[in-house]
Amino acid sequence: MFLRLEDVDPVRCTPASADDMRQALEWFGLDWDDEFVQSGHRASHEAALDRLAMLGILYPCGCSRKVIQQSGERAADGGWRYPGSCRDRDLPKRGWRAAGEALRLRLDPGDIEPRDEGGTDLAQDPAVAMGDPIVRRRDGSIAYHLACVVDDAQQGVTRVIRGQDLASSTAIHVVLQRLLRLPTPIYRHHFLLLEEVGNKLAKLHGAVGWRELRSNYHPEEVCGLLANLAGLQPDPIPVRPDELISDFSWQRVRIADQLLRWTGRELVRLD
Repeated sequence: MFLRLEDVDPVRCTPASADDMRQALEWFGLDWDDEFVQSGHRASHEAALDRLAMLGILYPCGCSRKVIQQSGERAADGGWRYPGSCRDRDLPKRGWRAAGEALRLRLDPGDIEPRDEGGTDLAQDPAVAMGDPIVRRRDGSIAYHLACVVDDAQQGVTRVIRGQDLASSTAIHVVLQRLLRLPTPIYRHHFLLLEEVGNKLAKLHGAVGWRELRSNYHPEEVCGLLANLAGLQPDPIPVRPDELISDFSWQRVRIADQLLRWTGRELVRLD
């Protein structure tokens, strides 16, 4: 088991935030065999950009988020679909490294039908549903879609388990895997914890940090609550993560999203 630090965003990702994440996982009771720091593999990401440029499907884009939003087209992930305003532009003569703008991938239309072990429908024409994705941001950092696909292959990842909020990205990832001649892992997308209005439970929507949880709970209590929400045990009794391994089965894991509220001192499940 690898801990991958996805730190390609130089503004949001700092050594302090990485240390905080490690401490949170250790407090909760998780451990890992090795670490993979994404920013340390820039050469692999740039090699992927070289191949995409060679295929003639990279182009610079100077469109702001405001301009894209004004197009009024929603994407499959809930954001705004890129309307293709710059897709006829060419890279600078000196190559993609000389581009001072974001770089996008020019997608061909066509249906992609990845398989999801849990039954989530991943079929999509990403060119229609999402629009051309950014693969390198304006500040020079590598975008999530490209970095995770390249890193999955480099790490030998054969199974990807992630939240339903990322399911709509899978078709783009499969397109990149095919273009870069990389293997496609097996995918499974699990349920989300939601707040009362239906948004993903995150800091923006009422979630709290692990230090606040630590001041109110023992880690086994948090794990027990999550195991109960997931369907891995009938009651929210305290348990360590390693105690859930021996009889784990995906058939027991709930499919439906779960509502949760932080009251200021405790987590409450909303049925």
